[in-house]
Amino acid sequence: MKPALLILAAGIGSRYGSLKQLDQIGPSGETIIDYSIFDAIRAGFTKVVFVIKENIAKEFGDVFSEKLKGKIEIEYVFQEIDKIPAGISYSKERQKPWGTGHAVLMAAHKINEPFAVINADDFYGRGSFQALADFYQDWSLERGNTYCMVGYELGKTLSEHGSVSRGICKADGCGFLLDVIERTKIQREVGGIACMDENNTSFYLDERTTVSMNFWGFTPSFFTHLETGFAEFMKVNAQSPKAEFYIPTVINDLLKRKMASVRILPCSDQWFGMTYREDRELVASRISELIKMGVYPANLWK
Repeated sequence: MKPALLILAAGIGSRYGSLKQLDQIGPSGETIIDYSIFDAIRAGFTKVVFVIKENIAKEFGDVFSEKLKGKIEIEYVFQEIDKIPAGISYSKERQKPWGTGHAVLMAAHKINEPFAVINADDFYGRGSFQALADFYQDWSLERGNTYCMVGYELGKTLSEHGSVSRGICKADGCGFLLDVIERTKIQREVGGIACMDENNTSFYLDERTTVSMNFWGFTPSFFTHLETGFAEFMKVNAQSPKAEFYIPTVINDLLKRKMASVRILPCSDQWFGMTYREDRELVASRISELIKMGVYPANLWK
């Protein structure tokens, strides 16, 4: 079965300072999203679903609808603060939606096939999309709770302009995920790659540590787990102005209860993205290098 691509693009990015999802970094005006969709199409994906905020729907439509017409099916869903279980009220101080798990849940009525989840502002590389498509090539309902995650080497996922957050992964001997723990303030220092634990104690991580870059592979059964998990989350956190419902939280709970398996798909590609505005020049430079190597045409959609 051909997979769908779910792109999380509702966040504005406070550290970047603008609507970075639509920032043009390719020679013909391409965004990072364009390269992700181009790679997905080459890997056999047949549908893309954008998770956005309703107030930027026209901007997204103006950028993508015409150039993707006839190339891949396009759907839009909206992630808003008030899209929560009935009968629950939330804090008036709340300013943004409820996190990545909530964002994925918004697409439940649009996806009935295996699907990939990615961030709009991350460049993942062609190999990652192909690996996920291959993983679900022979998918059947009997594999309903069989998920996957593209795993990157930590040393290939850092920004030169500030610290980042990464999901640090622990795997068993067969390549299945045991858990993923979000670590913050990760950055390269003279002594190595340092990060902070929950007690704000600094320690070093190996360059080859497997990390999650929020590139997940799921089947439609995941929406049921998200719905259950989000309802429980809201019972506890509805009045919190900042609490977020993250994908790894749901995954760790499912793994702990042995209700799902997650295969790690190793990826040797160099990740790059636009966490900070200063990252933009480097991203554009690397795209240019890939074009010179023949990985991408100078105009993706010509």
